[in-house]
Parts: sequence; C-alpha cells; structure tokens
Amino acid sequence: MTRTVTRYLGLAWFLGGVGLHRLAAYRTDFVLGAGAFLVRVGIQTAVVGLVFRQVPAVGGWSYHEVLFLLGFSLLPRGLDHLFTDQLWELGRKLVQRGEFYRYLVRPVDPLFSLLSERFFHPDGLGELVVGAALVGYAGSELGLTLSPVQWALAPLLVLCGALLHTSVKLLFASLSFWTVTSMPAMYAANQVSEFSAYPLDIYHPSLKALLTWVLPFAFTAYVPCSYLLTGTTGLLGWLPVVTAGALALALSVWRRGVNRYEMTGS
Repeated sequence: MTRTVTRYLGLAWFLGGVGLHRLAAYRTDFVLGAGAFLVRVGIQTAVVGLVFRQVPAVGGWSYHEVLFLLGFSLLPRGLDHLFTDQLWELGRKLVQRGEFYRYLVRPVDPLFSLLSERFFHPDGLGELVVGAALVGYAGSELGLTLSPVQWALAPLLVLCGALLHTSVKLLFASLSFWTVTSMPAMYAANQVSEFSAYPLDIYHPSLKALLTWVLPFAFTAYVPCSYLLTGTTGLLGWLPVVTAGALALALSVWRRGVNRYEMTGS
C-alpha cells in the first residue's frame, strides 16, 4: 500500500512537471485563457459593484462579504480545475470515439491515467491567484481576523470544496459510459455551480435545497465563508459527511461505468 501511494505521488510529481513545461511552451494559450477568465471575473465583480450601488446589503451580506464569497468560491474551483479538467474530454468524446480503451491498458489506475493527461490546467492557476487576491482584499476591508482554529481549517475547507467539484464532475462525466456523451449534463451542472459564488440567502428555498443537498455546491463556498466570516457552524459539520458521500457515489458510478465499458468492449 505504502509503495503504491509513493509510486503514484512520484508519478503525479513528474507529470505535474510535464504540465508546467507544457504551460511554458504554449504561453499564448495561457495568456488567452487567463485573459478570458479575467474578463469573466471582472464582469462578475462589476455586477456585484453595480448591485451594491443600489442597496446596502443583499440577503444580509455586505459588498465586501460578497466579494469574499466570490473570491473564496474560485479557490476550490481552481484546485479542481487544476487537476481534473480532462474529465470534460471523457464526457465529450473519449467514449463516443472509442478512445477510452487506452486508459485500461496502462499499468496505472484508469482514473489516474485519465486525469494525469492534463495536470496543471492554466485556467485553474488563474482561478487560484484571482480567488486568493479577492479573498485577501475583501478580508482586509472587512478587518477580518481569523482564530487559530479557522486558520487551521481554511485549507481543509478549500480541499473539501475541490473534492465536491470533482465528485460532481466525475459523476456526470461517468454517465457517458451509458449515454456515449454526457456534455449537456456536465455543462448544466457546471452552470448550477456558478450559483455558489453568491449568498445562498438570496435564492428561492427550492434552489437552496438543490444547492445544499442534491448538487451540494453550497458546501464549496457559502458554508465555509459563513464560518470564516461569522464563526457560524450551522452546516459546517455536514461538510465532511457530504464530501465523503459525494466522492463515494461518484467513484461508484465511475467504477460501474468502467466495468460496463470493459464488458461491451466498445
């Protein structure tokens, strides 16, 4: 077991270096991707600013608290984006074109083999940098002072949020083993995840329930930020349970899909 973990960590380290080398070789792609991402975040920030020119608070959240939430939502999203972007290719074409088989003949776990083809996606780096900048700026304007426990938990909150993003993406990507392509479902889930960048309090109860218990994106930003900003621990205790459950469900669907793919030999 220890040797296996060490082997995969070594492979991840090596392939991460390859990803960084590829990033340096295709600087134009990186600049274009980063530029498009900055425009999107800039528009989101501008919209938030325009809304708060009309009202002092939204759902009980001030301007800088919403900026903090918007920035924090980019951290788990960026961490997920950095390592699992290849799942989009699974949903888009790998099963449809019969190209998935190559991951089954390699001497490593098929999921690791799939993900490792696109480690260090540049958009993920951009999300992490911009997210950290927004969190730092908004936290400074709020005069936010975290307790030692909050400092210790903050990285774990980001990690759990990233695992939730990965779980949802893996679950919908794996549906392609049955439907050949699952891009529409993946795109719809990704659009729903955008709601996590804003306070849950402004949404209709049905949408709040969807974001909390069905596609649990509320746990990627809203719940952690509520804890970091106010110390409220209401739903925080559910975070490890929801993360573990979502990951277990996604991996179960993935394994069933891989086994089905082997059986059909398509």
